[in-house]
Amino acid sequence: MTNKLITPALAEAFKHFPLYSQGGRQKEAVCVCAFSMANIRWYVLEGQPECDDFTIYAIVVGMVETEYGYASINEMESITIDAIRYGLGSLHIEEDKRFAMKPLREIADPRCRSFFLNFMDVIKQ
Repeated sequence: MTNKLITPALAEAFKHFPLYSQGGRQKEAVCVCAFSMANIRWYVLEGQPECDDFTIYAIVVGMVETEYGYASINEMESITIDAIRYGLGSLHIEEDKRFAMKPLREIADPRCRSFFLNFMDVIKQ
């Protein structure tokens, strides 16, 4: 399996966080990495290879609604947005190299924090 988003370092990190490994950890769940494209960010909690693909579980912010779910790295790598008319060229999903692995409670992005706090309120009910 070769792809651009899952680097050897990320593949190694995900060995400690395969799919379904952080269920029930809530705010202590570890965000392994973040991907971004323009104003959209994927805060990735889990992932593992599956056949010739890599599946991740992430919280996605910056689209119509913030949500969490599974995504295919092959599909994510195939996304290209033509933003030439805005002077931005072609946009692709990329890893945020400045992001360091941390618990969800430490993520500063207000969109992610709001989603997570609302999600926690639902769980408590």
